[in-house]
Amino acid sequence: MNLFYHPEINNLQTIILSEEESTHAIRVLRMKAGDAIFMTDGKGMFYEAEIIYDNSKKCLVKIVKSVADKSKRNFHLIIAIAPTKSIDRFEWFLEKATEIGCDEIIPISCKHSERTSIKAERLNKVIVSAMKQCLKSQLPKLNELKDFKIFIESTKQFSGQKFIGHIPEVSESKFPPQNPNGKPLSKSLILNPKSQILICIGPEGGFSEDEVALAIQNGFTSISLGNSRLRVETAGVVACSVVNMMYLEQ
Repeated sequence: MNLFYHPEINNLQTIILSEEESTHAIRVLRMKAGDAIFMTDGKGMFYEAEIIYDNSKKCLVKIVKSVADKSKRNFHLIIAIAPTKSIDRFEWFLEKATEIGCDEIIPISCKHSERTSIKAERLNKVIVSAMKQCLKSQLPKLNELKDFKIFIESTKQFSGQKFIGHIPEVSESKFPPQNPNGKPLSKSLILNPKSQILICIGPEGGFSEDEVALAIQNGFTSISLGNSRLRVETAGVVACSVVNMMYLEQ
């Protein structure tokens, strides 16, 4: 099955697909007028539609029926994460977080960050593509890049659970090296229906001690994502996986 995306379907009887979606439907899949097409608005709804004008630049479709996604999550997960130096690795995180299940992604710029700018248009395309590929009805919201201190300030009114992934540096005097054990996310998270969960993942160089202290002063709980030293994008995927699996198993 191929899933198409339009952000403003609502109860409209007919809509025009974007040029990209029109090209995919008409030129790539060779769909014709009268063919059924399946869509999502990225807000938890699926739609069945019929092509009524098979133009490869402005394909016109008529909405036949809507179906609510019964697998929609009953919690709100936000991952605040520092974009990696290699944008390919950050795009990989966005793709996997979308597949696993995430509601918002907030790129953050930290003291040790090696990337201080992002191209939101390109990254949003990655997210949309991942949503369609895994047949999801929820499109994660990609926020603008925020300075870490400004981001922490913005969370003061956040009423949900707030976590920051952090464990002390590995000792240089011990061999073989042993990563310090922090309190796991799975032991810190309280499962509540409709809960809001915010998890911060630092840059390649990790959060600075000042950043960790600032987060804790503002209600964040320091947590570990395991005994291994994880890459930024891996840590983000692990955080998504732990939260989703815990809710799935409750």
